[in-house]
Amino acid sequence: MRTSIILGTIFLAFSCKDKVEKIRPNYEPISESIYASGIVKSNDQYQVYASVNGIVDEVFVDEGDVVKKGSPILRIFNETQRLNKENAELNSAFSDINSNQGKLNEAKLFIDLARNKMRSDSTLFARYSSLWSQNIGTKVELEQRELAYQNSKNAYYSAMVKYDDLKRQLVLVSEQSKKNVLISSRMEGDYTVSSKIDGIVYSILKSKGEIVGAQTPIAVIGNSASFNLEMQVDEYDILKVSEGMKVMVTLDSYKGKVFEAVVTKINPLMNERSKTFMINAKFVQQPERLYPNITFEANILLNAKEKALLIPRNYIENDSFVTKANGDRVAVRTGLRDYQKIEILSGISERDELIKPVK
Repeated sequence: MRTSIILGTIFLAFSCKDKVEKIRPNYEPISESIYASGIVKSNDQYQVYASVNGIVDEVFVDEGDVVKKGSPILRIFNETQRLNKENAELNSAFSDINSNQGKLNEAKLFIDLARNKMRSDSTLFARYSSLWSQNIGTKVELEQRELAYQNSKNAYYSAMVKYDDLKRQLVLVSEQSKKNVLISSRMEGDYTVSSKIDGIVYSILKSKGEIVGAQTPIAVIGNSASFNLEMQVDEYDILKVSEGMKVMVTLDSYKGKVFEAVVTKINPLMNERSKTFMINAKFVQQPERLYPNITFEANILLNAKEKALLIPRNYIENDSFVTKANGDRVAVRTGLRDYQKIEILSGISERDELIKPVK
C-alpha cells in the first residue's frame, strides 16, 4: 500500500512538470497605446435655444432637413410682444417729424410776428430818438419807445430759441420712436429662432403648442459632412498624450473595421467626477456615413515598432524578472507593451526557453 502511494506521488509530480507552460520570445510588431472611449459629434453641433419665453406657434423644419445659416427653425407666439410692436409703430407715426410740421410752422409764424414787431418798435424808437435830439417830445415817450423796442427784441430772440428747442425735441422724439420700432422688431425677431450654421437638423425637441423658455433646448443642429471624435482619457495617462498622435478607432456601427484619426485638441480642464480629460480627434479618412452620438472605442498610439522581441506579460514578474526553463531567475530590461505582450530589450534572447512564474 505504501509503495502504491509513493509511485502515485512520483507520477503526479512528473505529470505536473510536463504541464508547465513554456514559451520562447518572438520578434513581432508591437504598439503601445492608451485606451479611450467616447462618442462621435457632428462638427459645429450645438443645441438650439430660444432667447425668449412663449408657446411654439409653428415649426418650420423636420428632423433630417438641411438648413442654411439664418433659416427659421420655429416661431414662438407672444401676444404681448405683438401689441408692443404695434404700439411702437403707432407712436412712431404720431411722433414723426413730418407729422409735426404744423407745430414748426406755427413756431415760425411767431418768429415772423416777433421780427415784424421788433422792426416796428425799432423804427419808432429811432424816430423818437431823432425828435428828442431836436428837443421835440418828452423823455418819458422816448423811454417808453426804447422799452417797447427792447421787449419786442427779446420776444423775437425768445421765439427763435423756442423754435430751435421745439425742432430738437420733435427730432429727438421722432428718432426715439423709430428706435423703439427697431427694438420692438428685433425683439419680435427673437420669437423666430433661426439656424446659426449651414447644416442638418438632427433633432426637434419641441412641438407646436408646447411652452419654451431660455433654458430649454428646442433643437440640435450640426454639420452633416464633417465629424469630430470626443473621447475621455484617464488622468493617469493624460501626460502621455499630445496633439498629432495617431488614434485607431473602432465603431460599433462598422464591425470589424478600424479607422485612423489624429488627436487635434486636449482640453486642459479635468472632469472632477470622472477624473478624465476630454480629447478631440479628427478622422484621417472619415467613414462613408456617420451620425452624432455614435459610440466608439479608440487606442491612442504612443509608440510602435515593426520588430521587437516580445513575451506574454504574464511571463514577467514585477516588470523586471523572468524564469528560464532550467529554473534560473533572470533580470530583464523592458520596453514597449500592450495589453498582452511586453518588449524585452536585454537579459534574454529568442533562443531562451521561459516558464510562467508560479503565482
